[in-house]
Amino acid sequence: MAKELLLVLAAISCLLVGSTAQPSHVVHIVGGAKGWFTPPNATFYDEWASRKKFTVGDKLMFLFHSSVYNIMQVTKEDFDSCDDRHVMNRWIIGPAFINLTQPGMHYYYDSIGLHCEAGQKLKINVTAGDHAIAASGAHVTTPKLIGLFGLFTYLAYLLLM
Repeated sequence: MAKELLLVLAAISCLLVGSTAQPSHVVHIVGGAKGWFTPPNATFYDEWASRKKFTVGDKLMFLFHSSVYNIMQVTKEDFDSCDDRHVMNRWIIGPAFINLTQPGMHYYYDSIGLHCEAGQKLKINVTAGDHAIAASGAHVTTPKLIGLFGLFTYLAYLLLM
């Protein structure tokens, strides 16, 4: 319960302290209270994403241990086969914040070991929404932007894991 509370506090601090997104944009904690981890079943992240609406300007917040997990943004073909021939972006330091700047399908997975094959992969459809921004590509926001409160909350979360 304490871990989930810390995750919620970290997300709230992103919105209150350091988010540069407009108020109508959402920070999605990928995996919810569980974060980015090797899931209990292959459909975990599909089920999580099916309950969300992703629009340009939103952010994905991946909470993970840097030495255990990572994130790769890839093509649909690489996503389907857990291959890394067409890597578009890679994040190896957690937490990672990804600004959704382009509409369309986005594909992410963990390339460490057999995590992708075990279902640690996320596909989302990003819509233009009402406040589409003119930018290209995904950008990473470092933990500094979540503010000191968010950083300390995330560090407390890591200590309790």
